[in-house]
Amino acid sequence: MRADKILVVDDDVNICNLIRLYLEDEGFEVHCCHDGGTAVEDSIKLKPSAIILDIMLPVMNGIDVLKEIRKTSTVPIIMLTAKGETIDKVLGLELGADDYVVKPFEAKELTARVKAVLRRADNMSSGSKEIDFPDLNINLNTYELKLGGKTVDVPPKELELLYFLCNHSNTVFTRDQLLDQVWGYDFFGDSRTVDVHIKRLREKLEDYSDKWQLKTVWGVGYKFEIRQ
Repeated sequence: MRADKILVVDDDVNICNLIRLYLEDEGFEVHCCHDGGTAVEDSIKLKPSAIILDIMLPVMNGIDVLKEIRKTSTVPIIMLTAKGETIDKVLGLELGADDYVVKPFEAKELTARVKAVLRRADNMSSGSKEIDFPDLNINLNTYELKLGGKTVDVPPKELELLYFLCNHSNTVFTRDQLLDQVWGYDFFGDSRTVDVHIKRLREKLEDYSDKWQLKTVWGVGYKFEIRQ
């Protein structure tokens, strides 16, 4: 079986070598680079299975690298940074990061998170992942959203959140449940990121149908409601 390819982006060579040591010991093929510009180039050239991406980078910071990669790819991305402020976590996750690890970190924990995002990506890509409602089509095989028959640009996490809610229509989920189901393994982010994603989805979905809606259940969470 061919090893999963992991791209590690950090300007600290020692940290890159440490991550490489642990990941290679787990059977991964590891490639390292040390600035944001090279990271964007390598993400296209190497087509990694996952990316570990530091925020504080020369040439182009990690947030800008994340934005650039997300224009063309849904590759799982774990953000890595010395910053622990909630606002940094929320920003990275809103832009499409899959997980977030704060330095200093346990290498074994980072390895476990890499395995988790890869498992989740495999689950998302296996089998038919398409849902149809009136004027609404979600296809996770192609990561496309169609509203009224027209393709609408939507970030991967927004699409995955909408897919999950649609796939469990009329069921209410708390913010923490949505974080666990959509963002995955042992997620430590702020639940406000769910609110932001819901808000952005509503802006895209409004006025398309009176047969369904993204509904807030006050004091509980959210659901995709099918109207009779």
